[in-house]
Amino acid sequence: MSSEKTLSVSVSYGDVKVDFAGPPDMVMRSLHEFVSKVVPNFDLAKAISANYSLNDIIQMFKDYVRITPEGPRVWAQDKKLSDKDLVSLQLIAVKITSLSGKSASDALTVGELQTATGLYAKTIGSRLSELNKLGLVQRTDSEGIGRYRMTTTGIHWLDGQLAKKFAKPAQSSPAPA
Repeated sequence: MSSEKTLSVSVSYGDVKVDFAGPPDMVMRSLHEFVSKVVPNFDLAKAISANYSLNDIIQMFKDYVRITPEGPRVWAQDKKLSDKDLVSLQLIAVKITSLSGKSASDALTVGELQTATGLYAKTIGSRLSELNKLGLVQRTDSEGIGRYRMTTTGIHWLDGQLAKKFAKPAQSSPAPA
């Protein structure tokens, strides 16, 4: 039987949890290495992460969308919006309902966008193609039907677009989620 004592340490930092066990000097070296290397890298990675929470998106677009009994809608009748803005905002409104658990999907078909926005299908298709090429909207094929959803980059872009048009200060960066 060994007379050497064992030290056990459990460390939690954010979502990271590590356990160290062994001779005290080895555990202390491992703990020091973890804190000096992993913690700063974790903070750096967190600083450049972009993941908008439901609250972030609501705060960014609360002046432009509403959730109505008829579904999510763009609610900016007093503002002059381009077709691209209108399509993007409708996708944002659907993303809000999805994140809040009021709908299963954060994506819409061209037909659903047409019903919600009143724009012509050809106009919507052209705007979606432009937005998709820029990486602001993502096309997903569900059961052979093209569905479109707003990307994280698209959320950031639209917030900046609307801030420029309507002199609203843009949200700087998302709160870490």
